Amino acid sequence: MQIVAFTASQLLARSSDFERLLADAVTHGASIGFMLPLDADEAEAYWRSVAAQIESGGKVLFAALGADGSLLGSGQLAFESRANGRHRAEVQKVMVRHAARGRGIGAELMRALEAEARRAGRTLLFLDTSVGVSGAVQFYEKLGYTFVGSIPDYARDPDGAFAPNAIFFKRISVT
Repeated sequence: MQIVAFTASQLLARSSDFERLLADAVTHGASIGFMLPLDADEAEAYWRSVAAQIESGGKVLFAALGADGSLLGSGQLAFESRANGRHRAEVQKVMVRHAARGRGIGAELMRALEAEARRAGRTLLFLDTSVGVSGAVQFYEKLGYTFVGSIPDYARDPDGAFAPNAIFFKRISVT
């Protein structure tokens, strides 16, 4: 397995792979902003918007690729651009294909995101996830993220049920 930073053009060239990854994540309950059934046009538009943010420098995308080049997972880091927040970045949409879970791919993606944040001079990372997503809270705690709290009924899970979120942060040193 290899973790690779994707450019906007690389993302667009493999957009169908990323759309399938997103569909797999949503189908298996990932609370990442999409509802079941996932609309193909919505998934395509989403990845196009990510490509635009990569192009503008506001976001980075890392992909986990199998030995055969298959897309196993991805994660994003969104940089705060306002002057008072340029020390922080938000971890977004960390997802691993259901069939590839449990192999440390998510942790490798997180390490790559943290290394990129350090290179960019960011010292504070934050994220939120659904409390209802299997293993998500424990995953981030195991990686050293601090649970801040949750908001009841923050978002709907893909099946439509309301769920609280879990908010995390992690301070990192810049190298």
